[in-house]
Parts: sequence; structure tokens; C-alpha cells
Amino acid sequence: MLNGPFVLAIDQGTSSTKTVIFDEKGKVVARGSEPLHTMYLDGGLVEQDPQEIYENVQTSVAKCIADFISKEGRIEDIRSCGISNQRETFVLWDKEGKPLHNAVVWQCKRSTSVCDQLRAEGLEDMIRQKTGLLADPYFSGSKVIWLNLHHETINKAIEERNAFFGTVDTWLLYKLTNGAAYLTDHTNASRTLFFNLETLSWDEELIRSFGLNGLHLPDIQPSSSYFGETDFGALLPRSIPVTAMIGDSHAAAFGEGCFGPGIAKATLGTGSSILMNIGPEPKPSQQGMVTTIGWSAGDRVEYALEGVIVTCGATIEWLKTHLGLFSDVRETESMARSVSDNGGVYLVPAFSGLGAPHWDMNRKASITGLTFNSNKNHIVRAALESIPFQIKDVIVAMETDTSIALQELKVDGGLTSNNFVIQMLADLLEKPVVNLGFPEVSALGAAYLSGLYSGVYPDIEYLRKLNEGHSSVLPHAANDVVKAAYRGWQDAIGSVPQVYITD
Repeated sequence: MLNGPFVLAIDQGTSSTKTVIFDEKGKVVARGSEPLHTMYLDGGLVEQDPQEIYENVQTSVAKCIADFISKEGRIEDIRSCGISNQRETFVLWDKEGKPLHNAVVWQCKRSTSVCDQLRAEGLEDMIRQKTGLLADPYFSGSKVIWLNLHHETINKAIEERNAFFGTVDTWLLYKLTNGAAYLTDHTNASRTLFFNLETLSWDEELIRSFGLNGLHLPDIQPSSSYFGETDFGALLPRSIPVTAMIGDSHAAAFGEGCFGPGIAKATLGTGSSILMNIGPEPKPSQQGMVTTIGWSAGDRVEYALEGVIVTCGATIEWLKTHLGLFSDVRETESMARSVSDNGGVYLVPAFSGLGAPHWDMNRKASITGLTFNSNKNHIVRAALESIPFQIKDVIVAMETDTSIALQELKVDGGLTSNNFVIQMLADLLEKPVVNLGFPEVSALGAAYLSGLYSGVYPDIEYLRKLNEGHSSVLPHAANDVVKAAYRGWQDAIGSVPQVYITD
């Protein structure tokens, strides 16, 4: 029999929903997962069915509860629920709760022309100053503007004050509480282009500038707070409180222990999101980062800088699929170690342009430095090295922006199993790299924040102790080879700010 209390956490992602139940030690006791369909349409449009997102969550929760009961867990010992969600994806619905359109997914590029227009109208500086973000299709506000311009039904609903905006957390909460709760948290609000980082509220001037007067926006609360109650459509015999909502990357950072300034996390997936806690004050970036809210609880708000690397693990997948240099990604570590260095070979993975801090979206990928002595192991090594090099670029830019030195880097994602990449990261950064070795860090962060409010976890210090003892890779003292390789990377990338060079 399982001993409570427990927290149920929902991680509603782009491709699936994972539901996980954690105990008071932060250990997993039950799981459930359900894949989610995404529609990739002509013209770069990416959408999901809002009702399907909700039903997907219901199915995932049902699977998790069944797993929990099979292990003799007691439903009455589940104290609270936390929700983490795919960021920037949003739904518009009317006062009856009926969606006005499919959910528009964060990957959707439909609003490129809108962003060009915002820049042409001179609004980019105001957007950056107020929201910490860029006029970019990635953020949901630009796509709401697009829908308002191109869909008569939506335009009419906004004019008649019958359009309700919500990121996925808000939509789920609305559905789970049968329309009783219309709320979001600071982290999700900070990704919309509507939110003022200084006032911690919706910015009326921006909303007017976007032509969106009349659009309903949810009330905003701390990530760890009381959002309402749900029985998940009678899946549970009684309702439990929802006491956390948070965007998935922010949830992962919190789950990995980014509780204070100088602690950063990097997700090593297809691309990479790097978030560094910068403390209780927002700091603007001059180096291509965005300023966002990391997490909030009570009257405590922690800000973060985020840098997005467009191509990370996708580079390795390209070598496998298109060049056929290996048949299993696990081979790459031994291939990289089979040569003493990269032999002067550099792979700049600008397959879809370069992200932070370079932001050269017109750049194409390249392999440079090849000689007749180069072999496929040098190319594989160069590809693997491009990952720590890009992360180093982002971290240096963050340190320059904030004057906050990196303390340690937490990592998650599929590539964390590659010890060559992780050791090189530690050597390049000259700081410990901590690998949680845990696939559900977003769910863990949502659970931590929920349990903080419901009393399952007493305080941040308690969570800090739960996060101790994870696998930590320390930098080698002799890292001249790595430093020399990084200088070569800077030459290959074509931007060598003086601050980057270390001897």
C-alpha cells in the first residue's frame, strides 16, 4: 500500500499529456500518458482541437489514477493538483465555453507578416520594454492579432466582448471547473505579448495598440496559489484543489531546482531552451535573450532570462537520417572520443537559422575545416560539440546582460545520456552540470509548486534538499583544448565579441 500525502501533476505537452502522482519525497508513485494529435496545415499553420486537448488530459489522468489504484493508493490521500502546459499555445472561446477556432500551437508561423507590421509601426521597442519579449510569431499575442484580422467570426466576437483568451492552462482550468474559474499564472501570462513585467498585469496600452480592445483576458495569480477545484469529470469521488499552474519550461526549471539567481537549466531536445534565474527584478537583455517570469509563489516572483537554440539534437538526427554516419545515436559518444580533437572541423547547425544570442535566421548550416585527414568521426564530434558551444554562447550572453555569474547548470532531455556532451559542457562553462536523470521534470515542477501551497512540501528549503544528491559532472581543471576549440567555434560562427575570449 502507498503512503500519502500525494500530489497529482498534469504536464500537457505539444505531443502528449503526462499525468504523474508524486509522494511527499518527490518520488513518482503512478503514471499515465496519452498521445495528442497535431494538425500541420498549409502555409505553416499548426493547430490542435481544443476539445481534444481537454479529453486527452482526461484520458491521461484516468490512466494515472488506474495505475495509482492498482498499487493500492488511496484517492483521498491526493492532496492537490498542479498543471504545467505547452507554452504560447492558446484557445479563444465564447461565453458559452464554445471554442471560436482551433487552438493555435506555439510552432505556428502564421503571424510573420503581423510581426513585420508591428516592427514597421515602431512597436518593437515598446513590446520589448514592457513585456521582455520580441515581436515574434512564437508568442501568442501576434497570432491573436492575425486571427482578429483574418477571421470575421473572431473579429465580431472581440468587438462584442464575447471572446475569451486563454493559454492551455487557462482553457484546461476553465473546462475542469465547468467554467467556474478563468485564471492564469505569471509565467504563462508573461509569454503572451500582453503582459507588463513591471506591473505584473495586462498592459492596456499594448492591447489597444494591437487592436484587441474587447478581448477578455483571465485574472493572473502566482504559479503556486489556489485556482479552483475539480473532480476531473467525476473521475475522482470528490474534488481536489488545483494549486499550481505554470508553463512547461518554467516548470522544468523549478523541478530541477532553479530556485535562486545564477542557477540555469538547459533542455537538450530537438532544440534547446535555456532559462537562468536572475532574481526578483526583471533585467532587459541586450544580447538576444527574452526576459520572462521563472516562477512565483505568494508575494515572491523570480524572473529569468531565456535563450532559445533552434537546433540541438536535431543536428545529430540529421547526421543519422540524411548522411547515414551511424545507425544508433548512442554510437556518437564513442565516435567522438575515437579522435583526440575535432581536427579543426566545425559544424554550425543553422538548418533553420541561428537562435540566441546570434539571431541570424537567414543563415544556412555549414561544415568547415575539412581536410583529407578528416573522417566521419570528426564530423560527428563537431556536431556534438556544437551543442555545448551554443549553450556557452547563451550563458555568456546572460552573464553579460545581468552581471550574474552562472552557479551551476541543470540539464534534461534525451541528449543528457551522452557523457561526451555533458563533460564538455562542464569544461566549457567551468561549472558543475547536474543531470536529474528524470524524464518528467515539468510534471515534477508543477507538483512541487502545488504541494508548496497544499502543505505536502513545507518550503523551498525542503525542496532544495529533495534535489540534492543528483548526478553532477564537474569540470576538468585542464581544459585548454576545450578553450581552444571554443575559440575556433567563435571564428566559425563569425561573431567574436571580446568578452567571449578566455585564456
